[in-house]
Amino acid sequence: MTRSKKHVRRIKILKGEKILYAMLFLLIVALPLSNVFTKAVLSETNIEVEQLRTKIDKQVNLNKSLGMQINELASLDKIQEVAKEAGLTYNNDNIKVVDNN
Repeated sequence: MTRSKKHVRRIKILKGEKILYAMLFLLIVALPLSNVFTKAVLSETNIEVEQLRTKIDKQVNLNKSLGMQINELASLDKIQEVAKEAGLTYNNDNIKVVDNN
């Protein structure tokens, strides 16, 4: 009886291949992580943008409201009312118009 020996061939992995496999593994792990990180940063930035838009809208509304109050206080009726309360009289003849031309 003869024994048959099986020749097992071992596959040798070269150093360069090991480095390539390691780099490939790191790339496979790093890409999803970087994707999650960039989406988190983008989401954070979008939240900040929305908060700033809200602040801007509030400030615009406040500016409009203040502008309307200025117009109300600068009206002729209001000026005459304040002048009466202060004991002053309104004399249209004393008003002089200055032209820059």
